[in-house]
Amino acid sequence: MRLYLINPDNPVVSLNNVRWNRLNKYRVWKPLGLCVLAGLTPPEWEVTLIDENLGHPDYEGLPKPDLVGITAFTSQAPRAYEVAAMYRAAGVPVVMGGIHATFCRNEALEHADAVVTGEAESVWGQVLLDARLHALRRVYQGGLSATDTIPPARHDLLPGRYYFGSVQTTRGCPLSCSFCSVTAFNGGTYRHRPVADVIQELRLIQEKIILFVDDNLIGTREDHLKYSKDLFRSMIREGLTRPWICQVTINFADDDELLELAARAGCQGAFIGFESPTVEGLMAVGKKFNLQKGRDFRKSVRRIQRHGICVVGSFIIGIDTDQRGIGEMIARAANGYGIDAANVLILTPLPGTKLYAQMESEGRIRSNEYPKDWKYYTLTYPVASYKHLTWAELVEEVNCFSDRFYSCPQILRRMLHLARNTRSLKTFLIALVANLSYRANQFLDRQIYASELSWGEPRTSPTEVESKSLIETTLVLHGEPGV
Repeated sequence: MRLYLINPDNPVVSLNNVRWNRLNKYRVWKPLGLCVLAGLTPPEWEVTLIDENLGHPDYEGLPKPDLVGITAFTSQAPRAYEVAAMYRAAGVPVVMGGIHATFCRNEALEHADAVVTGEAESVWGQVLLDARLHALRRVYQGGLSATDTIPPARHDLLPGRYYFGSVQTTRGCPLSCSFCSVTAFNGGTYRHRPVADVIQELRLIQEKIILFVDDNLIGTREDHLKYSKDLFRSMIREGLTRPWICQVTINFADDDELLELAARAGCQGAFIGFESPTVEGLMAVGKKFNLQKGRDFRKSVRRIQRHGICVVGSFIIGIDTDQRGIGEMIARAANGYGIDAANVLILTPLPGTKLYAQMESEGRIRSNEYPKDWKYYTLTYPVASYKHLTWAELVEEVNCFSDRFYSCPQILRRMLHLARNTRSLKTFLIALVANLSYRANQFLDRQIYASELSWGEPRTSPTEVESKSLIETTLVLHGEPGV
């Protein structure tokens, strides 16, 4: 039996496709969820993993599979449906899963033979059995999986194609920010994989740098931090201390023992969601956690950096409290905090989030010709009505941030400061690549925005002709052939 597991791309996103920007090889990693499913697949199935971010294969030239499994974030959904239609037309059954299929189940069922909702580990064996018997059900409800049943991912698939290896140690998030679908998909309870299982999987990863894909590696409570410390101690004891980066909350800075252990275990970089430079903005998106303890962000960032760990901050533009000047305000805050790199995202109502429910009830979602408009839900395009900013003004604020924070003098200043304050060449290189990559993609986004602003308001999305020109603009800028 032959199984294809496919991670579709998004033709208008500038972040992931390696062919559009050579620096993007440092910003992509294996589709870990599909690698986990491959690890759960019995040996009688021949598994092929296809990641379209590495380029589109010649599907017609591939052997015909017996089953196709497709995962998709919301922005990947239109391409996922294209691939599904191609295989279904050839008589191959298609199973879809992932976060978009979970929250838009009825839509996904129009394009697939079966849909898996939630975490798939608990039902994947049944899906494969039913496929062998030609008796696929329409819906498999995965729910939340027991973390001690998650097998090591198949890290041997797609060897040598990625700069980063990846691993997951926890699932779930108790913070429940309004713009984030993690709590709705993975639950509000913070769940840990056994440390021994994580250690076993780390031994299987061949890449030189590792990304912990956890939405928050360290958690928010003392028992969460204890797990992280135990994991780091085990990594040190087993000699698994190659460089790695992670996503954490700002409380990472509050525990010197945790920081010391993380650094000794190989931590080179931490991605932290600051979201907004204002108290009102943080309250509006439900990120009250950042307001606890009267925190001084600059001091917190410095404490992390003193351990040789670079800090990348994330911010959102388009929050209901944001007004003109928010781009410059974020740039000032990012520079004031002393972070080593930053990115700005546009507030996007993703299905399954509190934000989506709110904006939908208020009639504020403009890009709503589904499913084709899902491709703009990349967190880098305006898709809704924003309270104090038109689409043109929103883009001006994003560009203003980029002009201020990613000017050549500012990048040089940050790199000189980092060179003086870290002994780790790898930390310096991670920060340098992050700055250059963000700068390159911001230039690309600026060109795309120039086309996008011709849409005007209140139209919901570009026409098919304009969509084509948008994609062509992206490809021409990088001198690459179409894919």
